Amino acid sequence: MYNEKLVLGVAPTKRSFLSMEEAKRQKEAFMDVIRDIKSNRVEIVDIDDLCDNGIVYDIRHAKKVIEKFKKAGINALFIPFCDFGEETVVAEIAKAFMLPTLIWGNRDERPNSDISRGRDTQCGMFAATKVLARYGIKYSYIYNCETHSREFADGYENFIRTAMVLKSLKGLRIAKIGERPEPFMSVMTNEAALLKRFGITTVPVSPVSIAKRMERVMAENEPEYIDYHKNLCGRMDVSGMPEEQIKKVAALKVAVEEIILEKGCSAAAFECWSAFPELVGLCPCTILGELADVGLPISCETDVNGAISLAILRACNLFEESEFLADLTIRHPENNNAELLWHCGPFPYSLKDEDSKARMVDGQERFLLRQGKLTVCRFDDLDGKYYLFAGEGKTTTGPDTNGTYVWMEVDDWKRWEEKLMFGPYIHHLGCTYGNYLLVLREVARYLNLVFDNAHEQGIYSL
Repeated sequence: MYNEKLVLGVAPTKRSFLSMEEAKRQKEAFMDVIRDIKSNRVEIVDIDDLCDNGIVYDIRHAKKVIEKFKKAGINALFIPFCDFGEETVVAEIAKAFMLPTLIWGNRDERPNSDISRGRDTQCGMFAATKVLARYGIKYSYIYNCETHSREFADGYENFIRTAMVLKSLKGLRIAKIGERPEPFMSVMTNEAALLKRFGITTVPVSPVSIAKRMERVMAENEPEYIDYHKNLCGRMDVSGMPEEQIKKVAALKVAVEEIILEKGCSAAAFECWSAFPELVGLCPCTILGELADVGLPISCETDVNGAISLAILRACNLFEESEFLADLTIRHPENNNAELLWHCGPFPYSLKDEDSKARMVDGQERFLLRQGKLTVCRFDDLDGKYYLFAGEGKTTTGPDTNGTYVWMEVDDWKRWEEKLMFGPYIHHLGCTYGNYLLVLREVARYLNLVFDNAHEQGIYSL
């Protein structure tokens, strides 16, 4: 898998004259919690070596914190409030990076009294976020809640996922393998605008170079090609294909993976039908799902915006599971709130239902995906504006079909259909297992995208 780690700078803050002992207690409690959340994906950079008890409250210490975080190459900031905190210190650190920033403080156990002074945590958070807004710093926050709560753990993890998406999109390089099929005007995209607005680069790759690399892989019997061929035949029923075709599928997977990585890309958009089958003698659909399973999401039909949708979901789930690009095809014949997510055969094998037998026909897979919760999204544009459509559903049962497929049930399909019909979207949706709607909402906010929540009422209802 081609994975990444998020480097998170954590700078706890306190009010200079409030209790250090109490602040330290708060800090140790939340640090214990976050160190156990997605530790395989997050590298935490603390300030224990710079400030008293690893808590910053003096503006003179902010410079040292900034220097350490810059040296560590942080991708995001977490500024937890141990009490009221110091808004000047918070702003000084945050404005030095202009990165995704999380604000949170533990809920106060008691108010101020004549006997003892409380922490006034929420008050300080209100003050600090106003200053961040003055500097134009975008930030996320978790509701003022207890450290040892599901709300805090979920909020922290959602922020990690949000920051990972933003990191992955920054400098994203998409291998554009061939031009879009002539009939598919719907997948047109403005590559110059993607570069200028988001720093996303499309890298042209000739299908001819892919075909030549495939032939070389077969001729030289590369070890990876031989091993993959055996693995493929062991997992799928390939009895309906000639042996030479099966070998081409295996060699094509190796060739495409090599070229994508040589180009420094982490996603791709593939002209998978019309020209390409004529060039190599088979459809390349199977390898799209197979490469998703090694961490390289690929959209079909040279859908660049589809590839970006997949890259968003890949980071959203922290590279722990593959994603797929599905056609919205037909409504369920009986279930009014279900839709068929289908394609001719490019879905990841790792997502196959364990009771479904996988077959490969003409380079295209045939199997049903497993049951579970789904998040779908579509990054797209129209008239210079960029949008992110997102919604959550669950898989359901339905009639069998060919290709790779799964039926998705949602809360109100008519509302979804309306948004997709009137919005700037096409019939391709990026899909992944899990619930990530809140994460996608935050991603859209940070990127200044129009967020289109599938679960909210549209403006076109009759």
